[in-house]
Amino acid sequence: MNIWLLASIVYIFIALVTFIPTLRAILKKVKLYPGGSSFNESPYFSEENKKLLEQHYSRIQGTLGFWKNEANKYTRFHFYCLGWTIPSATLIPIATQLIDGTFYSKIFLTIVSAHTAILLSFHKGLKVESNLKAFRHGESEFYDLYRRLLDRPLSFGDTEDKQLDTYFTEVEIIRRYVRNAETDNFPFLTEEVRLSLEKKISNSGSD
Repeated sequence: MNIWLLASIVYIFIALVTFIPTLRAILKKVKLYPGGSSFNESPYFSEENKKLLEQHYSRIQGTLGFWKNEANKYTRFHFYCLGWTIPSATLIPIATQLIDGTFYSKIFLTIVSAHTAILLSFHKGLKVESNLKAFRHGESEFYDLYRRLLDRPLSFGDTEDKQLDTYFTEVEIIRRYVRNAETDNFPFLTEEVRLSLEKKISNSGSD
């Protein structure tokens, strides 16, 4: 068998096999796992407020699951792209020098070049890195906020009503941040706007 034909077959096979984790992430939903004791076991809140917090969390669970799934898909595809485009940057110049002008040698170089170009186009077009950061950041920020309310509720205000109001407002800011990324309006939530919103929350918590 022609060495270039064999190289093309091996390249395509490895490219397909290494794409399987990304395909699984696209097709399979990631489950949310319990994070330990929740609001219903907290000693800091009244029964009525515990119920409000539990209801709020139940409403956002679907969103959290979506964020986790999206972050997982973008992560897998991001590393798939890196795993192929970085080696290809070295492989293409070397292969260009080695091809002997035969049909199969040109096919091999075309396959490698096309695969790399497609990955770079999808990575840029889908804004993989930006969306990955947005969904990961949103998920991480929410759980940091969630744990802070459970552990240090006084950091949200000096009364239960202020604590819940500040918590709900901050969750809304996080959701707005991620929503802008989903709708391709991520740049519109500027750092200045974010800081202004956080300042308002801080002032309302200290009143």
